Amino acid sequence: MTVSSISRRTLMKGTALLLASTALARQALAQTAQTTPSGGRLIVAADSEPKNLNPAIVASNGVFFVASKVIEPLAEASFDGKDGLSPRLATSWEGAADGLSVTFKLRDGVTWHDGKPFTSVDVAFSALNIWKPLQNLGRLVFANLEAVDTPDDYTAIFRFSKPTPFQLIRNALPVVTSVVAKHIFDGTDIATNPANNTLIGTGPFKFAEHKPGEYYRLTRNENYWDKEQPKLDEIIFRVLPDREAAGAALEAEEIQLAAFSAVPLADLDRISKVAGIKVISKGYEALTYQLVVEINHRRKELSDLRVRQAIAQAIDKKFVVDTIFLGYAAASTGPVPKNAPEFYTPDVAAYSFDPAAANDILDKAGYKQGPDGNRFTLKLRPAPYFNETRQFGDYLRQALAVIGINAEIVNADAAAHQKAVYTDHDFDLAVGPPVFRGDPAISTTILVQSGTPAGVPFSNQGGYVNPELDKIIKQASETIDTTARTDLYRKFQQLVVADLPLINVAEWGFITVARDSVLNVSDNPRWAVSNWGDTALQS
Repeated sequence: MTVSSISRRTLMKGTALLLASTALARQALAQTAQTTPSGGRLIVAADSEPKNLNPAIVASNGVFFVASKVIEPLAEASFDGKDGLSPRLATSWEGAADGLSVTFKLRDGVTWHDGKPFTSVDVAFSALNIWKPLQNLGRLVFANLEAVDTPDDYTAIFRFSKPTPFQLIRNALPVVTSVVAKHIFDGTDIATNPANNTLIGTGPFKFAEHKPGEYYRLTRNENYWDKEQPKLDEIIFRVLPDREAAGAALEAEEIQLAAFSAVPLADLDRISKVAGIKVISKGYEALTYQLVVEINHRRKELSDLRVRQAIAQAIDKKFVVDTIFLGYAAASTGPVPKNAPEFYTPDVAAYSFDPAAANDILDKAGYKQGPDGNRFTLKLRPAPYFNETRQFGDYLRQALAVIGINAEIVNADAAAHQKAVYTDHDFDLAVGPPVFRGDPAISTTILVQSGTPAGVPFSNQGGYVNPELDKIIKQASETIDTTARTDLYRKFQQLVVADLPLINVAEWGFITVARDSVLNVSDNPRWAVSNWGDTALQS
């Protein structure tokens, strides 16, 4: 697939189109499964080295990218499985009608990489001792989890103190249910256990070694429960923090795959024409990133809805999509992306690009321009994680200047940026890239819900409070009827867009670039952070 064929369409495709094409692909894979080559070493670009590699504690894409091959969840996202899921350590899941329990049937015959058997005790330990109290997302999903019954080795019954929507639990399974071994973590300080970075799991690959600044090495698990997997003997994640280096390494055949747009978008047109290289846009549908303008409502001017509306009208979303993302994105309408049809509604307020109207709003609101043309000055902090967030920060500064707002950019590394925005509240505007993970309760409502303590990253640290919005968020967290819960989240979108606690600008997926020799790439909606058990190399 060439880059030109991708860029004529948005990455935010509806799931219906994906299901049709993927069903055919699955049929073809089933026919060729016995002939897929085995063996070989896959060398992959990695742009970071997480301080904690345990996905049961840190549910983030940087961690999952490596750890998901070693540590398994109860279920994984799927293009064509029931409820959009495929079984992993759980073979089935069923929620009680009253929302007070969920029963998981677990896979028999699974062993940990150290040879000990996997049982329901490991699931109960992970849920009660890690997901609920420690994990960044699990503490939301399992807030009302009070017990996990284990009537036998292969049944785990989650019991909740308040009705908990099965829809939420189901949608969250791939992200929040990475299972770790009780015998490795029990009786230790879980947060500092060395096993957080020398992983022991049940997955198709074993953790072999990490050489800081150079690579992670994973090796084949000969005793994996799926006897047809893994296909590869070894995966090497080569640390290449410079995105320009990933493209050069692919061309030189020093690596065979670069995920998460490790090859800069500006280079895709050229590299797609290189013999032996393919550019793939699928495989990120369950990992939609959202470009947002975070707003500190403690600032008098920004607590005024009219100012927020003027800022929204000063942003040319089409320009952002076409110029910063080179067409590999879509303009946002609100806090739920278009490729989440279970919850998305287009029935929200719209703020068209209209700098003249924005200027008029500010004039009428009493924010007059001074002799230098400026109405007031704001501190703008673009997130440093992606080129696109930094570039949007530069664009936003220019867009705000057109309406008489002087934005002074303050750049910082990731640690300093997170501390300034989410702990110290030392910002007026910030550019953030939160991730939509399939359900608004996971990493979306937290962006606007009040009461989140300082220091929680990627949360509402702008001091915004809206009792009506908080009430809807709470109702949705306890509504077990799927239709009613979905309706609440549509009202949620309407309220957010009307009151603009933040401004949603664009939503995007990523691009994978690989050598033609890499087989079975992007065959699920979280492929880059899934187990790669069927990924293979053509010799």
